[in-house]
Amino acid sequence: MKKLYLNTGGMNTIFNDLKDSLDGTLTLENNQYNLVIKSKNANGIISGITLNQQISYLQFDVVFNDDMVLSMESFGNSPILFAYCHEGNLSHSFGINGETKKIKPNQTGIIRNISNINSVFYFEGYKHVKFSMICSNIHNAEHKSLFSDLNKIFCKNKGNYIYTGQQNFKIAEKIREFNTVPQKGVVKNLLKQRILESILEIELDQHTYGYVKGIKPIMTLANKQIKELKRISSFSVVDLFSGVGLAGRTYFPRLIKEKYSLSFVNNHTIKTS
Repeated sequence: MKKLYLNTGGMNTIFNDLKDSLDGTLTLENNQYNLVIKSKNANGIISGITLNQQISYLQFDVVFNDDMVLSMESFGNSPILFAYCHEGNLSHSFGINGETKKIKPNQTGIIRNISNINSVFYFEGYKHVKFSMICSNIHNAEHKSLFSDLNKIFCKNKGNYIYTGQQNFKIAEKIREFNTVPQKGVVKNLLKQRILESILEIELDQHTYGYVKGIKPIMTLANKQIKELKRISSFSVVDLFSGVGLAGRTYFPRLIKEKYSLSFVNNHTIKTS
């Protein structure tokens, strides 16, 4: 059995730890990490991206060449983990000696860890496993309407907990959409962020009594935003900014930010010749 320890200091730290431990080849493009592994330890791809301060995404699509224990560092402000198993099995416990719960194919595991005890994931050797994980940081949230509700629903219980249940078919479809976004650059990341936010909104819908009426207009707006971003993406960034002058270059990023509440647009610099 092989043991891996991940420091949750950030996506860069996580992927460099995985690269060193699994002997893979790591690339970074458009803020997305891709680790290709062809070694005595495993075969497959691990990918991940951080889209803002509140949302990160990890996906494992691998076959480990031995039973594997993956221990993730935890602390009082650890993010909520939404794990979606697509193929194979994975198990989880709080600490190496904690009670183990299995997440089976087409199941969801929601993990809340508020202690200094690590979250431990177990994988069977020589069996293909594919799962996705949304890491939602509810602290210092910018989008109060979404992340404060996540905090209320999933952090109302004291102590650590894990919920397992059947995966929502809408979420499964959203994950497929996330993995097949054809656009590139900043528009691609905008679309991916909205898709992940819509998944979290669906989770709120399923776990909140009396929330169904309130979630419908949010989901309608989210879908409209995704469609409009796809329409905008038919033009290149250069096309969007050409002919509008300096004022347009200042105004358009602000317009996107205000319309979609996506704070990282401020950090995107449009380069023109």
